[in-house]
Amino acid sequence: MPYLHINQSPLIPGVNPVKIFYREFGSGMPLLFLHGGWGYEIFPFDHQIAEFGHSFRILIPDRTGYGRSVRIEQLPPDFHAAAAVEAAAFLDALGIKRCVLWGHSDGAVIAAIMGITDPARYAGIIMEAFHYDRFKPRSREFFERMAKNPDSFSEHVRAMLARDHGADYWRTVLRCGGQAWLEIAETAHLPERDLFGQRLAELQVAAILIHGRKDPRTEPDELDRVKMLLPRVPIYVLESGEHAPHCEPETANECNRLAGQFLRQILQRQ
Repeated sequence: MPYLHINQSPLIPGVNPVKIFYREFGSGMPLLFLHGGWGYEIFPFDHQIAEFGHSFRILIPDRTGYGRSVRIEQLPPDFHAAAAVEAAAFLDALGIKRCVLWGHSDGAVIAAIMGITDPARYAGIIMEAFHYDRFKPRSREFFERMAKNPDSFSEHVRAMLARDHGADYWRTVLRCGGQAWLEIAETAHLPERDLFGQRLAELQVAAILIHGRKDPRTEPDELDRVKMLLPRVPIYVLESGEHAPHCEPETANECNRLAGQFLRQILQRQ
C-alpha cells in the first residue's frame, strides 16, 4: 500500500510535508472513502471494494492522526472542516479533478463539507451514519469513555484498534476523538448548533444518505432536521442497521444495493 505527501494539513499545523497512507483498489472513476472517528479497520469497506472495484478506482486514505499516517496528540474541535481541506489536498496530490465521495460517520460530515465547499468537484456523495448535531446527549457517556477510559472497551475492539493504529497509539486515537466531541458539545449553545455553520442546505451535489435505525450515535430528531434541510436527498433507513451499515452482516448487502443504484446513475451522467 502506498504513501503520498501533501504540502500541509490543518490537522497538524506547521508540518510540511504531511505523510498520508492510503489504500487503492480497482480502476475507473475515482471513489474516495472517508473513514469514521475510529479509523478504517474497525469498520472496513471490504464489501464495497469487492462490489465496486470493477467500476471505480477506490481510494481509502488514513486521515492525519489515524492508522499509518502521521500521528497527532490532539484533535481540534473543528476537525471535520480541517479534514475536508486535507482530503481535497489528497486528491490534488493524486491529480484527481473529479470524484465520488463515500463518507462514514465523521467521514460523512467531512464529505458533506467538501460538497458544500467545492460542489463542481464531486459527482456524487454517499453519506452514511451521518452527524448533524453538535450536542449529542445520548452519546456523552460514550465520548467520555473514549476520552478518559479507552481500555474499558472490549478486548476485540482494543485488538482491532491496535492493529489499525498501533499498540502504542490506539488509546491516543480514542482520547483525541472523544475529547474533540466533548469540546464540540460545549459550543452547542451557539446559533450554529449544527456541524455545518448552518450551511447544510447549500449542499447541491447529487447525494444519498444511508442510516441504521439502531444507530446509537443519532439523537431522536436528528434525521428529521436533515430531511428538512435536504429535501431532495433520499434518506434510506435500514431497520436492522446500527452505526456502520456498510459492514454489518445484516445490512451490508442492502447498503451496497442502494449505493450501487446511486453509483450507476453517477456513471451514466459522466
